[in-house]
Amino acid sequence: MISIPSRHRSLALLAVVLAVQVLLLAVQIRPDSRSKQRLIRVWAISLISPLERAGAWGVEHVRGAWNRYIALRGARRENEQLHQEVDALKLRIQQLEGRAAEADRLSVLLGFRRSHAETPMLAARVIGAAADPASQIVFIDRGTRDGLRRDMAVITPDGIVGKIIDVVRDTSQVLLITDKDSGVGAMLADSRVQAPVSGTGEPLLVMKYVSNDDKVVPGARVVTSGMDRIFPPDLPVGTVVEAKLGNPFQQIRVKPVAALDRLEAVIVLLSLHPLVAQTEASPAQPLSQKQGKASPAPAAATPPPERTSQEAPNR
Repeated sequence: MISIPSRHRSLALLAVVLAVQVLLLAVQIRPDSRSKQRLIRVWAISLISPLERAGAWGVEHVRGAWNRYIALRGARRENEQLHQEVDALKLRIQQLEGRAAEADRLSVLLGFRRSHAETPMLAARVIGAAADPASQIVFIDRGTRDGLRRDMAVITPDGIVGKIIDVVRDTSQVLLITDKDSGVGAMLADSRVQAPVSGTGEPLLVMKYVSNDDKVVPGARVVTSGMDRIFPPDLPVGTVVEAKLGNPFQQIRVKPVAALDRLEAVIVLLSLHPLVAQTEASPAQPLSQKQGKASPAPAAATPPPERTSQEAPNR
């Protein structure tokens, strides 16, 4: 064992004795005559209180962090649920908007059919399109069982669409007027100058064989003439967007009035009977006059001298 020098032992003993005396005094002495707590208790409380405060602070912060973590996990789950509900509501809104748009289209078709009740016609839905991008063909959900046959006219309330080129029991193929093999007997609504309109495979049509002496300006309306024996007369075809002199005929480009790039529902005309709109002001008016264009209907349609100049060959 390490020996402690006598001088150091005396100092240590003195320190112990002093400490004992101080403790005894602290046990006996009260800091205030009115207080019942002894001094040693006050010292003990003063010594332990900082430790207790530090422990309480640490526990409080740990508990707060844990609660925030649990709450954050709950908020994350709730946030995911809300996102799922929002996605479901968006899908529902899109479905309702689609149904509303379909109802509007059907309402327009129904109104058109009622306004031309004397003309036999049949509504059809577009169910597909040709896979070949160079071919302007769509398919409708009507066929031979509905009384359809080749060369029947297909229109919308806005204007003509095309003609039926093939029919099976439940579906039919419709050649759009923009197809390069399509042709329509047409005329200028104001001057009544007749000329065939052909497709180019592009969005615009071409009006052929119009003399340079005839005045044609952009914005002029083009309607059917009835000379092709497919479309009744005075149905809207399109609007002239470009007209310039050429050799030997004018070069005229026509924009179709029907929205051929977003067809969803169409009308098949079951006869060549002219479309006569029933109005309150007049018992019967052609479609072009109903739209505010006063143009007399042509006489009974007769076959043209050269049929190929008015109608494109069937596919």
